[in-house]
Amino acid sequence: MKHIFSRMIGVEVSFTVKVEDFIKHSGPKITYTKQPLQNEFFVRSNDLLFQQGINDIEVNIVDWDGVPCFFRAGERSELAFDIFSASFYLLSRYEEYLPHVKDVHGRFSPKESIAYKNGFLSLPIVDIWVERLLKSLKERFPELEHKTKTFSYTSVVDVTTSHSYAYRGFVRGIAGFLMDLGTFKFKRIIKRFGVIFGQNDPYNNFQELVEMHKKNHTKSMFFFQFADYSTFDKNVSPTNNKFRFLIKSMADYSTVSLAASYSSFENTELLKREKTRLESVINRPVSSSRMRYNRVDIPITYRNLVEAEFSDDYTMGYTHEVGFRAGTCTPFFFYDINLEIQQPIRVHSFAIHDYALVNLKHADEMMSVIAELANEVKKVNGNFITIFSNELLGGEHKVNWLEFYESVIESQHV
Repeated sequence: MKHIFSRMIGVEVSFTVKVEDFIKHSGPKITYTKQPLQNEFFVRSNDLLFQQGINDIEVNIVDWDGVPCFFRAGERSELAFDIFSASFYLLSRYEEYLPHVKDVHGRFSPKESIAYKNGFLSLPIVDIWVERLLKSLKERFPELEHKTKTFSYTSVVDVTTSHSYAYRGFVRGIAGFLMDLGTFKFKRIIKRFGVIFGQNDPYNNFQELVEMHKKNHTKSMFFFQFADYSTFDKNVSPTNNKFRFLIKSMADYSTVSLAASYSSFENTELLKREKTRLESVINRPVSSSRMRYNRVDIPITYRNLVEAEFSDDYTMGYTHEVGFRAGTCTPFFFYDINLEIQQPIRVHSFAIHDYALVNLKHADEMMSVIAELANEVKKVNGNFITIFSNELLGGEHKVNWLEFYESVIESQHV
């Protein structure tokens, strides 16, 4: 309720379970129960928000004037469904508490979600519902005042591999050379030697990105992995002075945050160490996180991030599917259903990860996908967040990813 009214609509609300206090109130008022009291704005409640723990809840999708919804309400309800229970179901990631098959990295599959199964993953559905709720409230209470939201765009750059060949040390350099030689990747060998003799590393596109962001007045965030070498963590060593200087210089132009290592996923002490290390380089607190490969294990991941003293997380989304994993483009505080508390960490849902576009052959197709998502967010004045990696932006592909990226950020400021 506080999220929908205070943060999304911009109206402060108070609550009461006393009938006499409710009747005495002369301003706009809502009953959220099974039966209305008088002629107030009535939303018939589903049982979900009155339960504790996780239950096997039946979800049937129905149409609400062209928009999908669920938890249908009766005829006397002002809305066709229980918007509060349905929003809670999506924002809390209720379905991720239920038994499901995880992928090789322990992730919830987008194809398991009700949004994917029912064709509304590409819609910030909670925001659309709330816009309609606000419209109904204003029709009923013309004097209702509320704060207006504005569209915003944030470009997140993932830096889990800052350099392809440079700063990797003698042993890793020799090992990489032998691997390229053994797999006949002669182009890589030529590039490897080129970097050794002074050419720019292909992944080192940070200056270009800074210039693009400045030119287009783009709000940006760089998430650097700052971890020891492991099977899934292969960035430059955090002890490398040139790498540390790069991070420090980037912090002068943009927000620098932590791309947590794969190894820290279930190791809170390691997560804390990586955070402390990064803070010592940029000489300021690191409050935001992103988990490697967008791994989120509800609710454990957010408990770990809270313990490590992160206040914001940018992992909520799918790597290979575009859309809104939590059904929203508005930041929200994570609610831990098992503990029945709101955790002090704000979740920022991204709409698209660059790897969701790699199978498209043309930049026009890719731009069309992004434009559709951005338009949906603009309709509800939400926060549009994209994730791009310097690695993909610096690689060789049919599409020039760096040029495409510049087109993306330019399109958000037209």
